[in-house]
Amino acid sequence: MSRQGPPDRPALPVVIVGGLHTDARRAAVERLLAEVPGSVVLHHDLATAAAGTVVRTVRDATGLLSTGEAPLVNDCACCALREDLVPELRRLADTGGTPLAVVELWDSVEPRAMAEVVTAGGFTVTGVITAVDPALVLPYLGNGDDLAEGGLAAAATDRRTVADTFARQLEYAPVLAVADSPEADDEDHELLTQLHPTARRVPIGHGDPAGTRSALAHAAFAGFDAEAAAAAQHPACALLPAEADAHGVATFVWRRRRPFHPERLYRALEDLTCAAARSRGRFWLADRTDSLLHWDAAGGALCVEGVGPWLASLPDAAWELVPPVRRAAAALDWHPEHGDRCQHLVFTSPGLDCDGLERLLDSCLLTDAEYAAGQDAWRRLPPAFDALLEV
Repeated sequence: MSRQGPPDRPALPVVIVGGLHTDARRAAVERLLAEVPGSVVLHHDLATAAAGTVVRTVRDATGLLSTGEAPLVNDCACCALREDLVPELRRLADTGGTPLAVVELWDSVEPRAMAEVVTAGGFTVTGVITAVDPALVLPYLGNGDDLAEGGLAAAATDRRTVADTFARQLEYAPVLAVADSPEADDEDHELLTQLHPTARRVPIGHGDPAGTRSALAHAAFAGFDAEAAAAAQHPACALLPAEADAHGVATFVWRRRRPFHPERLYRALEDLTCAAARSRGRFWLADRTDSLLHWDAAGGALCVEGVGPWLASLPDAAWELVPPVRRAAAALDWHPEHGDRCQHLVFTSPGLDCDGLERLLDSCLLTDAEYAAGQDAWRRLPPAFDALLEV
């Protein structure tokens, strides 16, 4: 849970506003400044990282209040942001009189890291908002370029892509500030809805009449639990979207209990990755029965990684070390033979071929004969994923 600041420091609510859609993000920040009198925006510009520094600006609705520079930490601009942000928030809190601190993240900075930094610094994060332009959702999800190619890398070692960064920004935030985009159609709005169906979507808008606050301003104070948000992102218990089909956009949910044949799945990876704008979930391989594997694809690129053991593979005593939310998720989906091991993959895209996806995925499972051979035989199957998982 978010922790309150020390008793001798005035409370300072903090809302984090991020997103790669720069114009939408800036519009959301300006709306908050206009509707919460006395609020202050902190922004660290990582575009100057090549020169060895990160530029910090602090402003309110009247204009610039202060500027400063933070040196890079281990050649990492994002690390410099982390080191500089909490001291700046402390200065604001000590000064008093600020009803809301708006932390406007630079384009490719992901909100989870900053929410956890602010919380660990003793402040209350009252909201995390990602600003989006609905007309740009599909183009950004389809952009497999490295962030570095567009000058958006946060460090020399940053290997993220536009697509996977945007997906994480979108899916972490409980609130999406949606720009009024004339270019956006029903398909664009439906794609946004299906990608993050549990998000509260609020218009950036132009304020409400009679001096009342808009839904966006109320969302900034709605409350946020960084610990719960992190748990909701863990592949073992992430609340993935349900099946949907509207306005040309579909979400296909594929769930099975039988394990994948490693070679057949490996051969199908390219087709599966390119089948949808976004796919994610958890799965297991016949030759790695203890390993919970995470599937995360966007922009035509797939990341597969091991994220620890399935609970069914742990001794009973180890269960006490597992977060309660993880144990609850496993209990709700427990299988008498395989425990919490399962295939749970979700594909979302315009023009999705759900029937074709189902046939392809089913063809990658163990056949009846392979399944009947038992786990000793499964472990002898060719380890096709060794290179991908860097074993």
